[in-house]
Amino acid sequence: MPTKILDDYAKKMRDAENESHEGKRKAESLWPIMRISHARSRYIYELYYKREAISKELYDWLLKQEYADPALIAKWKKTGYEKLCCIRCIQSRDMNYQGSTCICRVPKAQVRTGTVVECVHCGCRGCSSDS
Repeated sequence: MPTKILDDYAKKMRDAENESHEGKRKAESLWPIMRISHARSRYIYELYYKREAISKELYDWLLKQEYADPALIAKWKKTGYEKLCCIRCIQSRDMNYQGSTCICRVPKAQVRTGTVVECVHCGCRGCSSDS
């Protein structure tokens, strides 16, 4: 079962990589790739940590073979980062305000009504644990 699902993620990744970039903003062409990478990492994280359906050896092999993002998984284990979309969204560089984080990390309750929350780097629409 996990092999079939990982094969499906690989197919989706190939399709996303081969998709046309015509008419898209600079980083927008990477959004589908980042979403698939996130979903695949989340799937492996849940298999190991939540459902305990795979062994430590298999989990380590999957990380070594880059099926999942180990830095992202490490953050998911910390309070407040359970829904984090990507590591870039918590880095203070490349953000509008020095020392801040991405707009998608702001809890929806704290975002002004009518404001569209969308990360320019990954397309996330809100990954704050309070969202």
